[in-house]
Amino acid sequence: MSASIARPKKITVVDSTARFAPSAIFQLWQYRELLYALTQREVRARYRQSLLGIGWAIIQPLAFMVVFSLVFGRFARLPSDGLPYPIFSYVALVPWTFLANALTTATIGLVSQRSVVTKTYFPREVIVISQVGARFVDFLASALVLAGLLVWYGIAPTPWLLLVPVLTVIEIALIVGLSLITSALNVSFRDLAPVVTLGLQVWLYVTPVSYAMSLVKDALPASLWPIYALNPMVGLIDAFRAVVAHGHAPDWQLLAISTAMSGIILVVAYVYFKRAERVFADII
Repeated sequence: MSASIARPKKITVVDSTARFAPSAIFQLWQYRELLYALTQREVRARYRQSLLGIGWAIIQPLAFMVVFSLVFGRFARLPSDGLPYPIFSYVALVPWTFLANALTTATIGLVSQRSVVTKTYFPREVIVISQVGARFVDFLASALVLAGLLVWYGIAPTPWLLLVPVLTVIEIALIVGLSLITSALNVSFRDLAPVVTLGLQVWLYVTPVSYAMSLVKDALPASLWPIYALNPMVGLIDAFRAVVAHGHAPDWQLLAISTAMSGIILVVAYVYFKRAERVFADII
C-alpha cells in the first residue's frame, strides 16, 4: 500500500511595513481621511475643556517674547538688527514654538494611542503626522498675532512674504522627520520624552531665536561656522526673520543647508520608522 504525503503549500508573507518604498507613500495618501480625522480629534481634545481654548497657542510665544524682551532686549541689550526687539524675538518664536510643541506631543503619540495601534492596521505614521497637523493649527494662530504685531509696529509687508509657505513646508518636513524618529524610539524607551524636552531647551539656545546672527558670526570661529550652520533651524529662523520682518531675501546658502538637512532627516527617519513599525503592536 502506497501512501502519499501531501507537501505543505508554500506561504509567502508580505510585510507591508517592513521597508520604505514608494508604495508606502501611496498607502499614506489612501489613509488621508484618517489623518484628517485624527488631526481634528486631537485639536478638539486639546481645547475642549481648557480655560482659554486656542488662546494657549498664542500665550506661549507671547510669554516668551515678553521674557526675552526684558532679559535680552532691555537688560542685556543684545542687538536686534534694527528691529524692535518684540518683533525680532516673536518672528523667531512662532516657528520655534511650532517645532518644540509638535515634537513634544508627537514623541508620545504612538504610546498615548496604543489602543488604536494594537487593534487594527493602518500606516502608523498617520498618528505622528496628525500630532504635527494639530500643532500646525497653533502655528497659524500665532502667525495671526504676528501679523497684528507687524501692523502695530508699522512694518509693511513685502513680496518676500510669498516665501513663507515654502519655509513652512521645509519646517514641517523637519518636524515630521524628527517626530518619526523620537516616536519610534519612545515605543521601546518610555523615558525618551524628558530627554526630548531637555534637548529642545538646549537646542533653543544654540539657535538664533533670542539673539542675532551677527553675534554668532562675530563670536564663532570661522572653522566652527559650517558646523553651526548644520543646525537646520538656523537657516529657517534666519529666513523667517529676513522675509517677514526685514522684507528682504534670506541667506540662500544657509537656507539651502537647512533644506538639505530637513530632507535628509525626513528620508532617513521614514525608512527607520517603517522598519521599526513591524514590532510596535507587540511591545507598545
